Amino acid sequence: MQIIEVNNKSTRTAFLNVPHLIYKNDENWICPLDQDVEQIFDPKKNPFFSHGVCTRWILKDDQGQIVGRVAAFINFKKAQQYEVPTGGMGFFECIDDAEAATLLFSTAEEWLKAQDMKAMEGPINFGENDSFWGLLVEGFTAPSYGMNYNPPYYHQLFKAYGFETAYEQITNHLDITKPFPERFTKIANWVANKPGYTFEHFSKKNSEKYVSDLMEIYNDAWKDFKNFVPIKKETLMESFKKMETIMDEKLIWFAYVNGEPASFLVTIPDANQMIKGFNGKLGLLQMLIFAYRRWKGVSRMRAIVMGTKTAYQKHGLESALFITLGKYVLPLNQYEELEMSWVGDFNDKMLAIHEATGAAFGKRHMTLRKDF
Repeated sequence: MQIIEVNNKSTRTAFLNVPHLIYKNDENWICPLDQDVEQIFDPKKNPFFSHGVCTRWILKDDQGQIVGRVAAFINFKKAQQYEVPTGGMGFFECIDDAEAATLLFSTAEEWLKAQDMKAMEGPINFGENDSFWGLLVEGFTAPSYGMNYNPPYYHQLFKAYGFETAYEQITNHLDITKPFPERFTKIANWVANKPGYTFEHFSKKNSEKYVSDLMEIYNDAWKDFKNFVPIKKETLMESFKKMETIMDEKLIWFAYVNGEPASFLVTIPDANQMIKGFNGKLGLLQMLIFAYRRWKGVSRMRAIVMGTKTAYQKHGLESALFITLGKYVLPLNQYEELEMSWVGDFNDKMLAIHEATGAAFGKRHMTLRKDF
């Protein structure tokens, strides 16, 4: 077998083509857009290159056929937050062959060792954790946009190499056609009507304000979690810019307490229902189909992220945000499901909110770790 570093047009194309081999008979798989994958590895488009490094490889078998791929990267701002310096591995795809998988994993490991890393986590993204993050181990149904999907046999390949579970990521599904539980609705309405509590949806015209508010809330809400690194405004601006083509401003809500940003909920229509069948391409025909599907509307939303400042985490603002979102969504008679993804198993408060809404279990991903 031969490992080849991706460093020209032909190897970049081969890297993008590997999943088509792995999922050729899998009806649930929806191919991510090539441009979404490639911008991860483009220093001009991925702000993480300002404080990180990345490389990737493809794997050919003895007959010269491409049978796998992998990427390795280091976020220098986060690497030293662990007990030992830790890098990342992701975008792993491989045939069901332990030897091939071992060669891919070991290539990433050796590269990270050369960069003085002592461990690696994967499969993760060289970017924010709302996309391309985690190994799917339960709930092998059609993925929503940005959510990792893989064959069940991947878990065994990871375990055989020595990866162990660092944490699990839970995704729950909420049936939009059914009302919220009575107790949840009662509390949410009571909170929403409290004096000094106001709610606003995102506005592209005032995007700077709302991005600043989100950053303020997010960095306060997550500051006490292990290995947390504050998010930058430019990173958020880039994320919102990417969402523009599918964004519905009234699916993104903010809660304020006496004018202070206190809580937020970011939800987007599921773009995977718009790009299904595109095979990663976005030419003129695909763009026309995409525009039609966007206009027609999709049946699933994905709650990407939500957060509440620590000072307001027992005020029920999350419930009020869901109710506020529902007041806009329900009259549309369009959406059937809200996917609430993904919540770490260490985040008891958020999992409790999911349960309170009446959401049902949907998927389980794992972030795994290999100490060198």
